Order: sequence, then C-alpha cells, then structure tokens
Amino acid sequence: MSKLSTAPSPLLYADSERDANQRYFSGIAAPDAFLAFGIGRKKYGVFNALEFARARKESSLDVVLSLEDCRDRAKRRFPHTPIGIAEIVATLAHEFGRKRFVVPDNFPAKLAFDLFDLGLAIGFADGSFFPRRDLKTPAELAAIREGNRCAALGFAAVERILESSTIKGGTVRFEGKPLTSERLRYAIETACLAAGAIALETIVAAGDQACDPHCRGTGPIRPGELIVVDIFPRVAATGYHGDMTRTYLKGRASDEQRRLVATVRAAQQLGLRTIRAGLNGRKVHDGIVAFFDSKGYRTTRDATGARGFFHGTGHGLGLEVHEAPRVSAVDATLRKGHVVTIEPGLYYPGLGGCRIEDVVHVTATGCELLSKHPYRWELA
Repeated sequence: MSKLSTAPSPLLYADSERDANQRYFSGIAAPDAFLAFGIGRKKYGVFNALEFARARKESSLDVVLSLEDCRDRAKRRFPHTPIGIAEIVATLAHEFGRKRFVVPDNFPAKLAFDLFDLGLAIGFADGSFFPRRDLKTPAELAAIREGNRCAALGFAAVERILESSTIKGGTVRFEGKPLTSERLRYAIETACLAAGAIALETIVAAGDQACDPHCRGTGPIRPGELIVVDIFPRVAATGYHGDMTRTYLKGRASDEQRRLVATVRAAQQLGLRTIRAGLNGRKVHDGIVAFFDSKGYRTTRDATGARGFFHGTGHGLGLEVHEAPRVSAVDATLRKGHVVTIEPGLYYPGLGGCRIEDVVHVTATGCELLSKHPYRWELA
C-alpha cells in the first residue's frame, strides 16, 4: 500500500457517532458503519434501507446510494464470491472509473487489504485527513460555544451544591449525606443533558486524585481539598464539544493552595495573551513552563510518577475532544481559524492539583474566547 500526499478520492467506512471524519464528511449521525466516498467535488454515501430515507433528508451528502442496490450490482460483478463491503467498493470504483482511494489512518485494516487484493490502490493522506476540519467555520465556532455553554451549566451545578453543603466532623455533607465525586458528576451530567449535551467521562477529582490529570475521581469530597472539575460535553444536535476546567475548594484554602491556584491562573492568562496565528504552539507552551519555573513550581519525574506541569498546554477541539493542533512541546504552527484549549495545571501530591481551562479561536492578532464562566473557586 502506498503513502499518498493528496486525497483526490477519500474513502471512509465507519459510523459517524464515533468517527469525527465520517461525521464531518457526511453531516449525519449514524450509529452503524457505512461507506462514504468522494468523486471530484461530489460526496457519496451508501446506506441500508433502515437509514436510506433519513440520510437523503438529513445528510450533507450530494448523492445517497442504496446499499441493497449496490450489493446486487456487486453480485453481478463477482458472481462466485461472497459479497462484502470490499466487493461493493470495488464495484463502485469500477463504475466510477476509480483505481485508488485515500483512507484515514483508522480505516479498518482487513478492509484495506481486501481492497488491495481486489486491485485497488489504498493510500493514506499526510497529516489531517480533511485539513479543512482544522479551521473552524462560523457555524462550527457557534457549535463549540454552545458546548461550552453547556459545560458552564455543569460548573454552576457544582457551585450550587458546594455552596449549600456543610462541613461537619471533617466531612462535606450535602442533603444529609457525605458529598462525593460521584454526586457532583451526576449533577454535572444532568445539567448538561437538560441543555442538550452529553457529558461523558467528566472529571471530578479531589485531593491527591487530582494529581493524576485524567483521574475521574471517586469517593468523598473533603474540606480544604482542591477539586479539579473538567467538563467536555458533546452537543447532541451538532456533535461538537465544549471543554472547560475549573478548580474548587470547599472550606478555607491554605496560603500555599491560594498561591498555587493564583499561579495557574496567571499562567493561563499568559497563554491567552501570547497565542496568535503564525506562532508555533510550542512557544506558548515553553513560555508557560518557564513561567512556572520562575515561580518555583518545577516539574520532576521519578519512578513514582511526575509532579508539577507535565502535560501539554492545550489541544484542538471540535468534533473530537482532542484533535489537531496541539499546543505542547511538539512543533505545530497555529493558524487563523484554529480552535484550541489553554489549560495549564500544577500537580503536587499532598498539596493537590489545579487546572484551569478555556477554549479560544485563534485570530490574526490574538485569540477570541469561546468559553465563559467565573473563576471563583474558594467556597466557604
């Protein structure tokens, strides 16, 4: 199989609920895998009878083909072969006069080799499969803002619970029971769902749990512990995500905790001031690393793990929670139209973790915030 630098005839076989390229190309949410391909400027999709009529109404495809009709034509072309997806693709390729397709890097391996055996050249695009996916349109920016609006409703739910909770006997209690990460996560997910978004894998991690940045968090919330809350809901109507993080504490923070949170917020503000089109995202990240070092918050690693700031500053956001480009130690030039998160954090077991995250649209001269929620964090 060859490696191609262009994608004149893209070919996808995936469901569009989980595959962002398929959702972007077809414009329809479908839970089962289906074929989609491009010929020239036209986009084609192949759907079974269950989805055919809906695809014609709801998709952004130019032509919707019947899977059953395509299978019948494949049977005539391959009369002595069991008909599968590969034979259907080969039949369509013959009808359209195509001998090669370009596929994304998550294309099913067996299908790729089956197509190769049937005489088709299957290659992979360099970089993003749909480079225009990296640059958001006004409609996409609005969809991401909506995702962040839903995330903000989740934070508001957390704040209402923390403010109405009481501290008793070294525990935080809400409605007569110990308050837990699970209870806060339920409140977040309920608030997002009511707003039309689905929040999965939400992070509500307190104390040392927050020092593992992707730990979802379990068990009781204790007074005086930093609580990292990371909400990245997917809007059901569009498939686009929001992604925001705030850090909280129930009770009174120590001076050391206040300094930690203030430093993370200052680092985020530095990133927001620095970012602009044409800049290497690595410079944004390196600037935040240097800022943390200057404040005495150094990053260390040993056999037990890492402490300090040991993840990237940000990542692209859209139909996927993590997509191109990265704002990290890896070189990536930021372009006008990119949407990225800015989310520095510091993590020290015994003291706790803090991360603050917002989403920005990269512009020629700076950035535009696509997320909005207060940074009030110490709730007595």
